[in-house]
Amino acid sequence: MTVTLRPTDRATELADLDRRHLIHPNKRADRDGRCVIVRGHGAYLWDAEGNELLDLTGGLWLSQVGHSRRELVEAISQQTATLEYFTSFWEFSNDKSVLLAQRLSGLAPDGFGRVYYTSGGSDGNDVAIKAARLFHHRRGETDRTWILSRKGSYHGATIGAGSATGFDLMHEGVGPILPHVHHLTPPWPYRSELYHGQDPTDFLIAELEATIDQIGGHRIAAMIGEPVIGAGGVLCPPADYWPRVREVLRRHSILLIADEVVTAYGRIGTWFDSPAKGMDPDIIVTAKGITSGYVPLGAVLMRDEISDVVASGVGFVHGYTYFGHPVACAAALANLDIMARDGLLPRALRIGELLRGGLAAGSELPVVGEIRGEGAMVGIELVHDKATREAMNPLAVEAVANELRRRHGVIVRDMGHIVVMAPPLILTDEEARRGVSAVLEVLARLDPDGTLR
Repeated sequence: MTVTLRPTDRATELADLDRRHLIHPNKRADRDGRCVIVRGHGAYLWDAEGNELLDLTGGLWLSQVGHSRRELVEAISQQTATLEYFTSFWEFSNDKSVLLAQRLSGLAPDGFGRVYYTSGGSDGNDVAIKAARLFHHRRGETDRTWILSRKGSYHGATIGAGSATGFDLMHEGVGPILPHVHHLTPPWPYRSELYHGQDPTDFLIAELEATIDQIGGHRIAAMIGEPVIGAGGVLCPPADYWPRVREVLRRHSILLIADEVVTAYGRIGTWFDSPAKGMDPDIIVTAKGITSGYVPLGAVLMRDEISDVVASGVGFVHGYTYFGHPVACAAALANLDIMARDGLLPRALRIGELLRGGLAAGSELPVVGEIRGEGAMVGIELVHDKATREAMNPLAVEAVANELRRRHGVIVRDMGHIVVMAPPLILTDEEARRGVSAVLEVLARLDPDGTLR
């Protein structure tokens, strides 16, 4: 007999199936709840219980053009009907990957004429690390194997990119991780105790130079860094940080890899954020917003002098099955067209102004240590005590995120003791104000001891 499930029955069934069959990334075993999303449109999502949810996370920083855009659906459908896949190894290619490479080179800083495709950001940072080491190796500097990164940075979850990631928990129990990776102190001005009374940039540059002296500049291939540290809590560096880092690296012929997996394609209000930060990178790693998440895709852009060496001789002996996938590249082309046509880069700046401006009223709350961000990225650092800046218990911040979803129908992300927002770039003024109002209402009920009233 066929049984028609009511929405609540269907939601329960899906949640039970989820528990039985899925291993979720970054989910604590003692957290049994499930939120199964079944539909999306614009800046909204709907779960299996029929609840409407305002998406202030963009999924994972990437839903630039919003959910279920007709133009992207049509581009994907048309490409699938024309050519769904063929390898791009050896001499093979496809028209969409070629056209997208041309498009990206035109958007990138001068001198980035070639692209290497991946399936996402973790893959992309693996490519960048390999390319940096190979570049030096083929030029005779075979000792240059070390990679400099930062604590609290996120560069992916594969063994290579995951080793560069500066979260201890991600390294626990899966080692030994990639050798020759060193993590530096991050630029986090709010946490002034990290710098022992010194100017943050002065401290960080001194640490960088001391690290180079200790390892040996002739042994370091590259430094990798996000222009704005994203998953680490939206850490915005002082204006002089990246230019001074770049100067030190250049003196030692150390390459700079800009991890723009989060910041590229409009999130900060520009196609690429690293040039404005003064990074002047040698390699730029991108993913996420390139397709707004409709199809997995990443793109690594290299300076011509880097790509010329990497592609020389036997070539770059490294590749992914889905390199230059025609459907993903068609989605990216349509996505970039929408962003340019609809003015979503300046819209990111407007969204950021609305969110941070509206949230500023919460600065007086006893649990709010700092509100910060750039473009359409916002981080709210929560503390037990404003004077000591003791970080709020992450479980309390998780409770804040859950309360926002269940009571207000608003999705934010809890990152340790920091609430993070990175909404679709089509978010309206009204939707931004709704999100701000909800966040302030919940934070006003959070006591310094972590109790949510």
